[in-house]
Amino acid sequence: MRSSSSELLLDQQEELRKRKIKEIAAAKKAKVLPGRTCREQALFYATSLLAVMAMSAGSSLLFLVPLYVDPAISTLASNFVTEPVTCITTRIEELMGLANCSWSSCREGCTSDAYHCTHIYVSYNDSKEDAYNQTDDAVLLVNIKGCGYPPNVLCLNFTETYGVEGTEFPCYHSRENRTVVLTHYKRDEQIAIIIHYFAVPFVITLATSVALCVMHCDCRCHPTTHHHKRSRRPRIQDLSDGSISIGVDLRHNTSYHSDLVAIRPM
Repeated sequence: MRSSSSELLLDQQEELRKRKIKEIAAAKKAKVLPGRTCREQALFYATSLLAVMAMSAGSSLLFLVPLYVDPAISTLASNFVTEPVTCITTRIEELMGLANCSWSSCREGCTSDAYHCTHIYVSYNDSKEDAYNQTDDAVLLVNIKGCGYPPNVLCLNFTETYGVEGTEFPCYHSRENRTVVLTHYKRDEQIAIIIHYFAVPFVITLATSVALCVMHCDCRCHPTTHHHKRSRRPRIQDLSDGSISIGVDLRHNTSYHSDLVAIRPM
């Protein structure tokens, strides 16, 4: 009898559990999620767009600054002449080994170490600035860093064009270091690189970040209320009277007990 009653109880519990599961499933199907309002949808899409723009512009700065912005700033700091002078290739060296290749006239790739390099030396005479001094063994570079990436920098074409002794071509030398010579220089191009590859992404990143902050953060200034609490002095209980009365009582009790002892018969 006990086994049959226990089986019946288990069956009832199983049926109750299945019924509960069906009710929960039916309630989930019948439940209809409220739709978003137009304002909520606009806020969602605007947030997504601004977040993508901020991340894209900020990430692009990590690649554009070392590849384009830094060489452009270095080129402007070198203060190259704006009018070309005539350069003549004096010698060319093909070197091997890491110790001999601390620099190269042209190298494809700026991050890896160079184990093969080409050194091209030229001479020029700046008739406008220094008519009596001819600079020999100036270093010819494809750009201020001496390296780059295709298709802007093709070292094979560069070496074939300028790496032949006696070749004459227009060039631009640096006023800060007269031993540095470039084959191409335009100041406006360097400024445009800095504006397009640094200023524009930076402004986009800053503007989108501020817009996201304004949309999702409470940037309003709330007036602060200062509550001046009066300093309360700690209450000092005046126990002088009590202490005196207690002392009088103690002395009275002491004298009373002493009188009792004196009166007690021996």
